[in-house]
Amino acid sequence: MAENLVQDGRRARGDATRRIVLSSATDLASVEGLDGLTIGRLAGSSGRSKSSIATLFGSKEALQLATIAAAREIFIDRIIVPAREETRGLPRLVALLQNALIYSRDRVFPGGCFFAATGADVDSKPGEVSDAIRSATAAWYGYIEAQIDTAIEARELTADAAGAELLAFHLIALYEEANSRSLLMRDDRPYTLAAAAMTERLIAAGAQQGLRVSLEK
Repeated sequence: MAENLVQDGRRARGDATRRIVLSSATDLASVEGLDGLTIGRLAGSSGRSKSSIATLFGSKEALQLATIAAAREIFIDRIIVPAREETRGLPRLVALLQNALIYSRDRVFPGGCFFAATGADVDSKPGEVSDAIRSATAAWYGYIEAQIDTAIEARELTADAAGAELLAFHLIALYEEANSRSLLMRDDRPYTLAAAAMTERLIAAGAQQGLRVSLEK
């Protein structure tokens, strides 16, 4: 019994340390990229020793993969989970777009969208790390497109099925441009412009005139 309690205590401390380290890791990678995510650099930002971080993750690649997984969980919790309260199709699509803009604008990660920041770091490189970024990004693109397909089937949008991929491309491009320009110019106005452009694009695709992509929480 006593031995089990000791093991449980060690496991709990290890889990707590892992959460703290990964919180620092996601913030650091969003600013400096995954290549800048070293055990030594992370020790300085998290306040943990190099040896404890090395024990938790073992290698730089394992640390990078764990960081991507942690960032993906945050992305899902902030953007996708709240949107699932809305009906599939156009209502959920609008919620996803709004949540994504707010997530970037409010700097959930100091470097803006984690996957936009790290994607440029690994996009031309082979390996598990770039595969993990690609998988997370493809899942996000696919989820947006799935809501557009559902909206077309429900006649909430009049674009044909062949236009769903293009509409998804436009909407995601507006989000990514707002994220990038806001970081560069240190200004929130790109999010207002992106929300207005998304609204116009959806109405042009057949949404009702009263529809609005909003930055209000």
